[in-house]
Amino acid sequence: MNNRPALPPEIARRRTFAIISHPDAGKTTLTEKFLLYGGAIQMAGQVRAKGEARRTRSDFMKMEQDRGISVSASAMSFDFDGYRFNLVDTPGHSDFSEDTYRTLTAVDAAIMVIDGAKGVESQTRKLFEVCRLRDLPILTFCNKMDRESRDTFEIIDEIQENLAIDVTPASWPIGVGREFIGCYDMLNDRLELMDRADRNKVAESIKIEGLDDPRLEQHVPAELLEKLREEVQMARELLPAFDRQSFLEGHMTPIWFGSAINSFGVQELMKGISQYGPEPQPQNSADREIVPEEKPVTGFVFKVQANMDPKHRDRVAFVRLASGHFERGMKLLHVRSKKPMAVSNPVLFLAADRELAEEAWAGDIIGIPNHGQLRIGDALTEGEGLRFTGIPSFAPELLQTVRATDPMKAKHLEKALMQFAEEGAAKVFKPMIGSGFIVGVVGALQFEVLASRIELEYGIPVRFEASQFTSARWVAGPKDKVEAFANANKGHLAQDHDGDMVYLTRLQWDIDRIERDHPELKLTATKEMMV
Repeated sequence: MNNRPALPPEIARRRTFAIISHPDAGKTTLTEKFLLYGGAIQMAGQVRAKGEARRTRSDFMKMEQDRGISVSASAMSFDFDGYRFNLVDTPGHSDFSEDTYRTLTAVDAAIMVIDGAKGVESQTRKLFEVCRLRDLPILTFCNKMDRESRDTFEIIDEIQENLAIDVTPASWPIGVGREFIGCYDMLNDRLELMDRADRNKVAESIKIEGLDDPRLEQHVPAELLEKLREEVQMARELLPAFDRQSFLEGHMTPIWFGSAINSFGVQELMKGISQYGPEPQPQNSADREIVPEEKPVTGFVFKVQANMDPKHRDRVAFVRLASGHFERGMKLLHVRSKKPMAVSNPVLFLAADRELAEEAWAGDIIGIPNHGQLRIGDALTEGEGLRFTGIPSFAPELLQTVRATDPMKAKHLEKALMQFAEEGAAKVFKPMIGSGFIVGVVGALQFEVLASRIELEYGIPVRFEASQFTSARWVAGPKDKVEAFANANKGHLAQDHDGDMVYLTRLQWDIDRIERDHPELKLTATKEMMV
């Protein structure tokens, strides 16, 4: 890591990160405040606010606005303090975890948001494991300190024990719940005070000379000050000091305390990302490592979103640039189809608003509108046949059959389902025998989202019905053996939207039986999305 040459300044100022958390820890609110400080929006919306004007910017789907949850990952780019932030907001709801897993392949760091009262929750643990697999550096933000929350040491202990990572406090809360007045910035020896009256106002920061500075007494009530001095001294003795190398390797997380809804602690966190966060990192491909300073442009698609603009049947592929300096109008090779592709109208996102991207650098995330050519896992290069690795596709845990309530619309339904399959929103299987489609998802809420989107975006009312199958496995092996197997098990086989063979089953016993009777075949629960 240390012996790599310095990156060109344009690339070095990029910070590409995702925000992960359990639902309701305040992730979307934090995203809003990031945009507010980045000057991208004038007024932060709340997830459940009055009137359209105050809707959150990052939840643009109708369903997200009705329910107050984030369903699809959205990307945003903005400038802060001389740095270019590329922020990806991921769905916290566990039913959409696959979208989140894929998003984490496209970022260099993650911000983990935890709720000060609830601590580490199940979904946080799951997402954290994914960051672990990729050794992503993690910054922690403990939110909702203005409500009754747990003891600071207790929260830190819980993170250390549950997630097996060293925690170092970057700030320390002063007071808790109603008493919460701000934080002491342990990295820069400053006092940060919160203004409860105006939520869109920046907190005031007072430079002090350590905790013995007499000026502290003017701002902090005596009993809180005594507790603060005691706790900070304990923290400095008991907890490790911040070590950037250890943080970049994913072994240590700095923690900031604050209240996103009161805009408090957010700026300190943003400064932490700018100063300590990783610059764009090398990406893995099947043949070699791609470093960001390489001249040729390379990038991969980690997400496809259909119908972001319902007036046009458009699809936008989210592309993470891995190297080079991209300029609008460039011709890139679409590796899977081996065809050149002129990228004439790439977009940069500010949640639902977009602007044309005249240029982008390694580390940036751009959107490429297309009509179905680009899929998750696709590589775009200036001619090299690269295949990016590590973008997973998981076997669905729930299967249902889907039918259009109007039989005349069956053809249209097929088209709609294929779109969602390519977007990665669901797996769609076409059984070899019989008509209709089987749709597989990771969480039950996705069926509702799909039904509402098919009706809203395509005007086709659909019914989901229970399927006789409960799980799906991809089949791989020598061609003749696979064909012989297919002929003997037609009733159980289907194809996914890529045309790959899938074995649908009711019982784990079926899977074991096939592994026993057909040792030369492989049944897998994940499929690498490769070209």
